[in-house]
Amino acid sequence: MTATTDTVRVDLGQRSYDVRIGAGLLARAGEEIGPLLRRRRVAVLTDTTVAGLHLEALRAGLGGIETVALALPPGEATKGWAEFSRAVDWLLEQKVERRDVVVALGGGVIGDLAGFAAAVLRRGVRFVQIPT
Repeated sequence: MTATTDTVRVDLGQRSYDVRIGAGLLARAGEEIGPLLRRRRVAVLTDTTVAGLHLEALRAGLGGIETVALALPPGEATKGWAEFSRAVDWLLEQKVERRDVVVALGGGVIGDLAGFAAAVLRRGVRFVQIPT
C-alpha cells in the first residue's frame, strides 16, 4: 500500500516551512526529519499517554537516528512553568545544540511547550511538530 502525503507550504519568507499531511508519516519520520539533522540525533518531548501509544513507532520510523525522549504528564496542567523548566533543563542535560532538532510528539499542550522550549534554548533550536 502506498501512502499519499500532501504538502502545504506556509509562506513566511525566510521562516517558511512545509506541513506534511497523510497516513504513514511516523513510519517515514527518518526520511522527513533526517535531511534537517546535522548529527543523527533528535530530542523528543511528549506526554506519557502519547509515549505509550506512539513513541516506539516514531523510534522505528527514525531508523538509525538516535532518539532521546522525555515524557511529561498529560493534560493542560503541563503547560506551566514547572514542566516547562523541567523540559528545558532536560534538553540542556541532553546537550541539545543550536543546530539540533527538538521533536514535539503530541497535541496542543506538548506542541506549545516544546515549541517554546526550542525557541528559548540556545537562541533557538529547530523544531518539528508531530501532532497526534
